[in-house]
Amino acid sequence: MTAAAKPGAEGSLADWLNYQEQLHPAAIEMGLGRVRVVAERLELVAAPPLSVIVGGTNGKGSTTTLLAAIYREAGYRVGAYTSPHLYRYNERVAVDGVAASDAALCAAFAAIEQARGDISLTYFEFGTLAALWLFREAQVTVQVLEVGLGGRLDAVNLLDADAAVVTNIGLDHQDWLGDNRDAIGREKAGIFRRGRLAVIADRDPPAGLLEAAQSYGARVQRLDAGDFGYTATASDFQWQSAELKSPPLPLPALLGAHQLDNAAAAIAVVQGLQCRLPVAWSAVASALQGLYLPGRVQPHGRFVLDVAHNTEAVQQLVQTLSTRFGAERCLLLIGVLGDKPVEAMAALLRPLVQQAIAVQLPGPRAIPDTELAARLTACGIASEAGGAAAHALALALLRADAAQPILVCGSFLTVAAIAPLIVDDCTDD
Repeated sequence: MTAAAKPGAEGSLADWLNYQEQLHPAAIEMGLGRVRVVAERLELVAAPPLSVIVGGTNGKGSTTTLLAAIYREAGYRVGAYTSPHLYRYNERVAVDGVAASDAALCAAFAAIEQARGDISLTYFEFGTLAALWLFREAQVTVQVLEVGLGGRLDAVNLLDADAAVVTNIGLDHQDWLGDNRDAIGREKAGIFRRGRLAVIADRDPPAGLLEAAQSYGARVQRLDAGDFGYTATASDFQWQSAELKSPPLPLPALLGAHQLDNAAAAIAVVQGLQCRLPVAWSAVASALQGLYLPGRVQPHGRFVLDVAHNTEAVQQLVQTLSTRFGAERCLLLIGVLGDKPVEAMAALLRPLVQQAIAVQLPGPRAIPDTELAARLTACGIASEAGGAAAHALALALLRADAAQPILVCGSFLTVAAIAPLIVDDCTDD
C-alpha cells in the first residue's frame, strides 16, 4: 500500500483521515507516552476545562451524551467526545450539541501534525487530541470524554479527570484488556484519580475494579452498594443518595431499562460536582426528555436499529425487545466483526428470531457473510448469506412476512450500512 501524502492547506477531512489511518504501523497501540508529549506541546494538559471521563463496556455513549446534555441545559458551554461514529466522523466531536465542521477538524489536525514532529500517532490519538484542541479553542466550561478502549492506557486518560464513570464491565476487547472481568475492571479503573469522584454503575462490579479504585484513592460512589440509586414507575423515576432525593424525573427518552442505570450514574456525577457546576433538577429533566442517540434500540418503522456487538449489549437488547415484540419473532439482519462472540450472541437472540440474513460488512475485520450465516445456523437460527448491505436488505424484505419486525444489529458498521437504505421506506415510530 502506498503511504498517503500529508494533506496540504486545502486538504479535505477525508484526506486527513486517510493519512492518519496509514501513519502509524498499528491501528491500536496502548500507552500514553507519545500522545501525552504531543498534548503537552499543544498546551492541552496544564489547565484543561472541568473534565469528566466515561468508561465501561456498554452504555458509555448514552452516559456521555446525557451528561453533555444536562450541562448544556444548565447553561454551560459543553464539549462532548464520543467514539466510534455511526455515520460521519464529525459526530465524534461536538460543542454545545453541534458536531464539528470539516474545516474545524482539519484545522485541529493541522495543528496536531505541526506539533507532533516525528512522533507517530494512531487514528484514535489524532482524534482525541483534535477534540481537546477544539474544546480549548471553543472555551468550553466542561468536557465529557468517552473512553475508546479500556481506560488506563486510553488516550483520553492523559487528563486527570475531575470525575470519572465506569458504566459496567463485560467481556469485550479481550485481546487488549484481559480474558476475565477482574482484569478488564482493573484496566477500566485506570481513569480514576486520587481524591476525585469515581462513579461505578455496574450492578455486580468485579473485585478487580473495586480493588483498583481503592488503590487509586478515588472517592467512590457505587450503584450496587446503594451510594446512589433510583426508584421507578411506569412513567417517571426518582434519583436518590444518602443525602438527597430528586423530584420525579421523566424516564430517559432512550428505550431500555438499562438506560436508567446510565442516567443514575450521570446524575451521580452532576451531584458530585454540584459545588463547581451547579445544575437545577429542571435541567436534568429537560436533558432526559430530549435524550437521543441513533442506533440504540432505535425504532424506524418496522425496523429496530441497535449497535449491540457483544454479549452484554445483546442481552440488554433482547430484554428490551421481548416486551416490544411480544410473541412475534423478528427477522434478523446482522453483520459482525471477527473478534466478537457470535455463538454467545446467537444464543441470546435465538428466542427472538425467526430467521436471519448475514450482512457482508466492509473491511478485513468483518466475518464473511457465508461464514456468519453458517455459524448462526449451527446455533439454531436459520440463516443465509445476504451479501453487501443493499442486497442483504432487499433479501430481508423478500424473506420477511408482511409487517414482520426486522432487527438490525451486530456492529456499528451494520447499522451505518443499513439505516441509510431504509430512510425513505418508513418513518420513525
